Amino acid sequence: MAKVDIGEQAYVLPMATTILGSFLEDRANFMALGWLTRVNYQPPMLGMAVNQGHASHAAIVKTGEFSVNFPTVEMVEVTDYVGLVSGKRVDKSGLFNLFYGKLKGAPMISECPLSMECKLVETVQLPSNSFLIGEIVGAYSEERFLTDGVPDIKKINPFLLTMPDNRYWSVGEVVGRAWSDGKAVKKRLNPDIS
Repeated sequence: MAKVDIGEQAYVLPMATTILGSFLEDRANFMALGWLTRVNYQPPMLGMAVNQGHASHAAIVKTGEFSVNFPTVEMVEVTDYVGLVSGKRVDKSGLFNLFYGKLKGAPMISECPLSMECKLVETVQLPSNSFLIGEIVGAYSEERFLTDGVPDIKKINPFLLTMPDNRYWSVGEVVGRAWSDGKAVKKRLNPDIS
């Protein structure tokens, strides 16, 4: 089959849909966030792209702290809402039950099965967004969302974002195991490498 040019706005899909928490002026603020990735193992860090014009961007740059909260599929509407309205015009602090860990500028959402608090360690300025890199200083969940002490994606029941079609998706079935399923191919193609 021939490849077709789909244009320069091709996105890597899918992306985890999260809620970015910050402390704006004197209140908690939230924004829907899809452009998020893990960027370092030790210390644990994640990176995210946030538009420089967003209230969340200004709040994070000012306080140097933020949270990333993973909502369930039952939270699609409220997650989408916090991405539709700006903290510059709307107070979103009362939407969720909040809790705090070590960082007072990183409000976390009790209703989310997984929340992480982060301190800002680096900002990369891009033409319209900044790539904000944060060190994870705490991660919080509940026993009911864990299997063998680690977050269980089926129990958490997160949702994903695809672009440019702008749709939310639930998580499907397990199709394999990372760092394991390729071992037979490795052995067959590289018998001398252990």
